[in-house]
Amino acid sequence: MKHGKKKELSALREFWILWSTQSISQLGSSITTFALTLWLYEKTGSSLSTAALTICSYTPYVLMSIFAGALTDRFDKKRMMLGCDVSAAICTIIVFILFRTNCLAVWHLYVLNVISGLMNTVQQPASEVAMTLVIPEKYYQKTSGLRSLSSSLISILNPLIATALYAFVGLNGVVAVDIGSFLVAFTALLFLIRIPESRSVERESVRKLAKEGLVFLRENPLVMTLILFMSGVNLVASAFDATLPGYVLPNPKGGSSVLGIVTSCSGAAMIIGSLIVSVLPKPKDRVKVIYLTMLFSLGTENFLLAFCREPVLWCIGQIIGWVLVPVMNANMDVILRTTIPLELQGRVYACRNTFQFFTIPIGLFLGGFMVDHVCEPVMREYGDLTVLKTLFGAGKGSGAALMMFVLGVSGTLICVITGRKLKKYQYNET
Repeated sequence: MKHGKKKELSALREFWILWSTQSISQLGSSITTFALTLWLYEKTGSSLSTAALTICSYTPYVLMSIFAGALTDRFDKKRMMLGCDVSAAICTIIVFILFRTNCLAVWHLYVLNVISGLMNTVQQPASEVAMTLVIPEKYYQKTSGLRSLSSSLISILNPLIATALYAFVGLNGVVAVDIGSFLVAFTALLFLIRIPESRSVERESVRKLAKEGLVFLRENPLVMTLILFMSGVNLVASAFDATLPGYVLPNPKGGSSVLGIVTSCSGAAMIIGSLIVSVLPKPKDRVKVIYLTMLFSLGTENFLLAFCREPVLWCIGQIIGWVLVPVMNANMDVILRTTIPLELQGRVYACRNTFQFFTIPIGLFLGGFMVDHVCEPVMREYGDLTVLKTLFGAGKGSGAALMMFVLGVSGTLICVITGRKLKKYQYNET
C-alpha cells in the first residue's frame, strides 16, 4: 500500500508542483482582478465600466482561441507559459506603479487587460497540453478532479481575500500578493518542472487546422446545437456577472464585503455540484440533462435575486444558480469526447471555444449598458409605481434588480426553445 502511494507521488511529481503553484498564481491574479473591479466601481459608479474590464480581457480570448491550439502545437510549451507569466506580471507591476504615482486611469486598465487577455489566450492551451504531457494517462480522472477542486476554491477564496485585503491594506497589498504568487509559480516552472516534448505541427497551416474543426461542427448538428445553446447560456450568465456589482454594492444591505461573500457562493456551489456528479449514475439522456439543469439554474437564480432584498437569499440564489453547473459540464464533456474523433479534438475544441464563448464579452457589455442606460433610468422615472417598487425596490440598484428579471425571462426562453430543438437529434453513447 505504502509502496503504491510512493509510486503514485513519484509519477505525479511534476503535476503536483505545476498544479499547486499555478493554482496559487491564478488565485493571486483573481484577487487583483476582483480588487480592481471594486476600485473601478468606487471611481465610476458604473456597471458598464466594471464589466468593460472583463470584456477587454475576454475579447482577445474569443477572437484568437480558434488559432491558439495550432500555435501551441508549434512552440515549446514551457517557454510559452513562462513568457505569458512574465507579460502578465509586467502588466500588474505597471498598474502598481501608476496607482502609486496617482496616475492610474480607467483606460490604463482597459489596455492592460487587453494585453493580459492576449497572453492568457496563448497560455491556456499551452497549460492544458503541458498538463497532459506531465500526467500519466491512468491518473487523468484523479488529476482532473483536483484541478476542478482548485478552480472552485479559487472562486470561493478570491473575492473574500480581495475584499479583505482591499479594505485593510488597499490596492498596494493586493498587488503585492499577486506579484508574490507569480514569483512562486514562475520559479517552480523554471527550475523544478520538466515538460516532455510533444510532436509539433510544422507544416500544417493555422487556417487549415481551423477549417477542419469548422467542417466537423457543420457536419455534426447535435454538437453544434449544444455549443450554440451554451453560447446563449453564457450570454445570460455574463450579463448577470455585469449586473451583480451594480445590484449588491449600492444596496443598503450590500457593499464590497457582501459582494465578496455572494460571489464566493458560486465556488462553494461548484464544489457541492462536483460531489453530486461523482455519485450520480449514468443518465439515460445526457442531452436532456444539459438543458434541464440550465433551465433550473437560469430560471431560478435571476428571479430570486430580482425580487429579494436579503443577502442570505442572494447567497442562496448563487448556490442554486451554480450547483448544477458541474452536472451540466460533465454530461457536455462526455458527449464531446465520445462524438469528436481523438485526432480532431484539439482543433474542434479550439473552434468550440470561439463559438461558445464569443457571447461573454457581448453579455458583459449588454448587462452593464442595460443597467446604466436603460433599467436604472426606467426605475428613476417610474420607480414610484407600486408594482415596480414592490417587485424591484427603490433607489440605486433597483434598475439592476429589474435587469435580473429580464435575464431570468431570457434564460428561461433560451432553455425551452433549445430543448425543443435538441429533441430532434439522437445521441448514442458507446
